Amino acid sequence: MPFSHLPPLLASALSARGYDGLTDVQSAVLVDEAHGRDLLVSAQTGSGKTVAFGLALAENLLGDDGRVPAYTGPLALVIAPTRELALQVSRELGWLYREAGAQIATCVGGMDASKERRNLRGGAQIVVGTPGRLRDHLERGALNLTGLRVAVLDEADEMLDMGFREELEEILDATPQGRRTLLFSATLPRQIVALAGRYQHEALRISTIGNDRGHGDIAYQAMTVAPPEVENAVVNLLRYHEAETAILFCATREKVRHLHAILQERGFAVVALSGEHTQSERNHAMQALRDKRARVCVATDVAARGIDLPGVSLVVHVEIPRDAEALQHRSGRTGRAGKKGTAVLIVPYPRRKRVESMLRHARIEADWMDPPTAEMIRKQDRERLLEKLLQPMEIDEEDRELGARLLEQLGAESVAAALVHAHRAKLPQPEELTANTPEARKAAQAQRHRPGFEDTVWFRMDIGRSQGADPKWILPTLCRRGHVSKNEIGAIRIGPAETFVQIPRDIADKFADAARRTGESEREAGEESIAIDRSATGPREMARQNRKRGPGNAPPSQRVAPKPHRKGGPKPYRAKPGAEGAPAMKPGKKGKPFRKKPPRG
Repeated sequence: MPFSHLPPLLASALSARGYDGLTDVQSAVLVDEAHGRDLLVSAQTGSGKTVAFGLALAENLLGDDGRVPAYTGPLALVIAPTRELALQVSRELGWLYREAGAQIATCVGGMDASKERRNLRGGAQIVVGTPGRLRDHLERGALNLTGLRVAVLDEADEMLDMGFREELEEILDATPQGRRTLLFSATLPRQIVALAGRYQHEALRISTIGNDRGHGDIAYQAMTVAPPEVENAVVNLLRYHEAETAILFCATREKVRHLHAILQERGFAVVALSGEHTQSERNHAMQALRDKRARVCVATDVAARGIDLPGVSLVVHVEIPRDAEALQHRSGRTGRAGKKGTAVLIVPYPRRKRVESMLRHARIEADWMDPPTAEMIRKQDRERLLEKLLQPMEIDEEDRELGARLLEQLGAESVAAALVHAHRAKLPQPEELTANTPEARKAAQAQRHRPGFEDTVWFRMDIGRSQGADPKWILPTLCRRGHVSKNEIGAIRIGPAETFVQIPRDIADKFADAARRTGESEREAGEESIAIDRSATGPREMARQNRKRGPGNAPPSQRVAPKPHRKGGPKPYRAKPGAEGAPAMKPGKKGKPFRKKPPRG
């Protein structure tokens, strides 16, 4: 037996599932050095992490007879960021521990909470869930963690990015001190290491990600296009690759809705996943992808977490990821479990430098190229069609009879042409794209400026991301304070501790005077007011200072976030005397800084 070093019932489950060996991460968690220890594991998406921590749980779950003992409370807890990922984990652990007699309770949002509570009371030894639902069961007394032996945090970096830190800490604080903690993550940013330091003891750090690139089984490509032609480039990419399954990533649910409608109109079999879809709609979309009724999925980052589609061979970043970690998470949907995949970034001409910097940070080497042209797609179509038609096939007598009648009436050449036409008619037509020339790039650069914003003035607000700055409330604040409409406000650049806003020069004096007067009125009324002043340098100076300062030397004002104001904006606190201009920020719950949760995808 290839798994003689594993408990017999688990070895039998792996063999029955078709496993003939273990992946790198699965082998790494079973070495003698990892026995009984907390683990901090970084491994690429699709490398078999779920089975890896499933095998690592065995020493805490299985009794002397090799089975999971009957118990009135959970022995193992697995926390995942999304419903789809939690359900996937539950399915994987289900077949792995079925013969060992384990009962698994799944607790996720959008499902029947009363049924989940009954499953918890029924003596489930393994509990899998999302942070919000698990905390709800914990606070209601339905989830008893006093007998827990091991806790697993799956995709921990994504849970922190989604704003679940408070829920995670509340859940982990309710577990016994002596329990094992296994933390699995595709990346290990500083906040993950800090969380591990708080809840793990002398953890063994395991990494199976290569140093050369974020994912060794993925071919990265970056394609520059004119900004108005991004959607046409998506059409040509899908037509050129004709992938078994492709995932297109967008930044917002509005973009998902728009691109989904465009692709449907062009004749693609496409589904959409975003935060606006119900659990039932998401389930239908996933089933359509699994049974091949749909071949393209348009999704936001959050909605695509936990998608388990082994046939994904193409990932397209329709909108540029927010950072290198998001790039790796998105791309990790393909190239899974040793299979090859392609990840393509569609890069508008003006964004190339930003993408190059992101790729360097992620240690990814991407091939820069132009998007497929219509002629390239037609050539691919001809080759694929010839290959398909020349494959041997079974033909019944009725087909032969009909073929003979066609030959008599049309002739062999006309019949073959009709066959080719019938196949081509099913394919969406490729798009004609603007050639990637210096003139095209210059024209695209000129189109970046909205009419009326050719000559602008930068204004600075003394608030940034660290204080919860968000365009959703900054824009109406500027309109109210400056007595202007939203169409008179240009670019908004939000930095760590300050925000810059573009105002047309011909109304800059009016805007500055109104912002000063309304600010004075707010202060006279005893309210805290955000300072809005002209800036001689704009966001370029902010970026230069941040690069010079370096990531480890941020000023105090950027390290701790203030408590948000009830009216939608943050409420800064007055600086203490002698604090060298750094405002004193009120800490959040339990001495931790307040972090505003980002909107769900």
